[in-house]
Amino acid sequence: MKRNTWQREAVTTELNAINGFVSAQALFARMRDAGSTISLATVYRALTDLVGEKAADSLLSPEGENLYRACASDGHHHHLICRSCGATAEINAEPVESWAQQVAAAHGFTQAQHVVDVFGLCADCSLT
Repeated sequence: MKRNTWQREAVTTELNAINGFVSAQALFARMRDAGSTISLATVYRALTDLVGEKAADSLLSPEGENLYRACASDGHHHHLICRSCGATAEINAEPVESWAQQVAAAHGFTQAQHVVDVFGLCADCSLT
């Protein structure tokens, strides 16, 4: 674990304040707008460290941008993410787990890993 600098603590605090996934650039902009002097490079480094320590989730958006979210779950999980408002729900997808292992085994693969994130519109955004 990396040492906890004021910059890293500031990134962690701001990430915890956001409900859902956020890009490093958007997180940096929020921090800068609040008066922080932290650099974008430091935000990226802190987010990378947090993901490595499983204190944050990272995923690739449909547009190809890395997004981050504070994560309390330390086990393998998946997400439902609203494309409009960014609301996120962690889900347990046992059928996906079984399917991934079966497909890997059928092709002679072992130690299979996978990433599944589902993007759609949440109930509130579907009404508008």
